[in-house]
Amino acid sequence: MSIFESVILGIVQGLTEFLPVSSSGHLVLLQKIFNINEPGLFFDTMLHTGTLVAVFIVLWKDIWGLIRKPIQKLTLFLIIATIPAVIAALLFNDKIEEIFKSANLLGFCFLITTCFLITAEFISRRRNNKQDISDEQNNNLKTEDKMNWIDALLIGIMQAIAILPGISRSGATISGALLRKLDRDFAARFSFLLSIPAILGALVLQTKDLVSGSAAANGESINIIAIIAGTVSAAIVGFFAVKFMLKIIREKSLFGFAIYTGVLGALVLLDQFVTRIVF
Repeated sequence: MSIFESVILGIVQGLTEFLPVSSSGHLVLLQKIFNINEPGLFFDTMLHTGTLVAVFIVLWKDIWGLIRKPIQKLTLFLIIATIPAVIAALLFNDKIEEIFKSANLLGFCFLITTCFLITAEFISRRRNNKQDISDEQNNNLKTEDKMNWIDALLIGIMQAIAILPGISRSGATISGALLRKLDRDFAARFSFLLSIPAILGALVLQTKDLVSGSAAANGESINIIAIIAGTVSAAIVGFFAVKFMLKIIREKSLFGFAIYTGVLGALVLLDQFVTRIVF
């Protein structure tokens, strides 16, 4: 893999890991369009490390609060929300790998992301923009102190569904949080905090494969300069993507992302079933 290709993949990873458009779906699509060889396991691990660094930098206050006081409600909710994805990964790992390789469901999964975003945004804004809404009703929006374990579990189930390429992890979890009446700012922060165990889990699994020699067995060659370039690109772009997404959630709408994933999903399906230019 060239340095240029690694930088491109790093930018895509950093940008789409946190925007609700599916990083895995875009990486699969990019590899198909530009005929980029599947990146090696070590390279993929380092890209995830770059995005993890971005989360730690942007949300350092929240993370420091969890480190200083690990036994608290937020820690419990993050654990509960992580469990469904862990179970799904353990039970369906082989099937998920087949789906990634074939990319047969990619277009449909992008459209699922669209449905999640539109439904959550529509219901959230309809709830909050009612002309006769009272101050008491406004206070029903949940922050950390009002969140419960059912909210965390349902958000976790949404994250488990997002294991499929094309279904955005951040889009699914933020949508789940909004549907459960979480405050928009807290919904975004919880989603990004939830990405930490998800990314760490992927790193642990990939590191295990590296140590066991799977990477070498697959003939992975290491271009250290390309790996560094991709990792730095993922970290820098990821940093701005997290800050941008937090601002969008607080002040704007998810409809723009829904339109993007809807158009992208339709184009992928058109190519898969009609034109067959890429797939």
